[in-house]
Amino acid sequence: MKIEDIAQLANVSKSAVSLAINGKPGVSNETREKILAIAKEYNYKPLRSTSNRTNNKSTIRFIISKSPDLITDQYYNLPFFNELISHLSSSISDYPYDLVISTFDERTLLEELEAAERVQKSKGIILLGTNIDKPNINLIRKQFKNLVILDTHYSDVDANFVSINNFLGGYSAAEFLIDKGHKKIGYIMGIPRIANFKERQKGFFSKLHNEGLSISDDYIFKLPAMKIQEGSELDAVFLNVEDLPTAIFCENDYMAISLIKYLKNSNIHVPEQISVVGFDDIPESRVTTPELTTIQVDKKEMAIQALDLLEKQIQNSNAHKHIQVNTSLIVRESS
Repeated sequence: MKIEDIAQLANVSKSAVSLAINGKPGVSNETREKILAIAKEYNYKPLRSTSNRTNNKSTIRFIISKSPDLITDQYYNLPFFNELISHLSSSISDYPYDLVISTFDERTLLEELEAAERVQKSKGIILLGTNIDKPNINLIRKQFKNLVILDTHYSDVDANFVSINNFLGGYSAAEFLIDKGHKKIGYIMGIPRIANFKERQKGFFSKLHNEGLSISDDYIFKLPAMKIQEGSELDAVFLNVEDLPTAIFCENDYMAISLIKYLKNSNIHVPEQISVVGFDDIPESRVTTPELTTIQVDKKEMAIQALDLLEKQIQNSNAHKHIQVNTSLIVRESS
C-alpha cells in the first residue's frame, strides 16, 4: 500500500496523509485518526524508514498552549501560527536536532510538559508564549534551563524571548494614517487582551499623543481576535455610531477583514469613505477585496532567531536576550 492509496481511501490529499503519519500539524484530529486507522488496517509500512537517520538526533520541543478563546484545537488553520511552525520545521534542518511539536492545555501546561519530558527528554524548549501570562512563564523557566519564549516578552523576566516589535507596528500604523491626513480615527481592540495587543495599542496611541490627537470613546470598538466575523455579527458593535471615523486601525488582520466585510455589506466604501489597516499580513489580507493595508511580521526571522538563541543556550551560554523583530508597513488598496 502507498500513500496515494491511503489518500484515496480517506478522501484526502497525499500531503494530508504525510502530515498525519509523520505526526505533523496541518490536519484536524478527526482526519488524523481516520488516516492512521486506515494505515493500521492495511498494515501500511513506509517505503523508506527514517529511523536510522533520526535515532542519533536529539530533539527540540516546540510547545503550543491551547486556550478556548485564542489558540484552539484548530490552531493549525490560523495563518500566523501555521507559518511560524512551517518556518521552524524548515529551519531546524540547519541544526543537529529534530523538531517535536507538543500541544498542551493552558490550565495544565507545566504538568503536561513535565510528563512529556519524562517520556522523551528534549535538548531544549521553544514555548509559544502568545497567550501565556508572566506567572506561568516564570514557573516554566525555573524548571527548564534551555528555554526560548516565542511571540511575547516581559521586560522584567530573565529569560530568552523572541517577539514582534508590536509597539513599532502600532506606531507605524498611526503614523501612516496621520500622514494620509486622517484625524477622525477609530480603533478596534482584540479580545482577549493579550500582551501583543496591548503593545500595539501603546505604540498607536503614543504616536497620536505625539501629534496632539486622541480617539473618541465612541470610536473604540472590541471584537473577538481570532476569527473572521460575518458582517451581521458586527451590527451590535457599530449600532450606536452615527458618524463613522475616516480610518480604523485593527489590532490584527482577522478583525480588519471582518470590518471590511461589514462595511461592504453596509454600502460603505473602503477606502473612499473609510480606510482600514490591519496587523500580521496573513495570506487572506492579499485576497480580500480591497486588499488589506497591514503591518507585516517577519515570521521566518522569528523562527531563525529562536533556534539560534536556543542553540546558544544548549551550548552552555548563560546570557539571556530579549530580541524584538521589527515590523514593516505593507500599503495596499484598503487605505
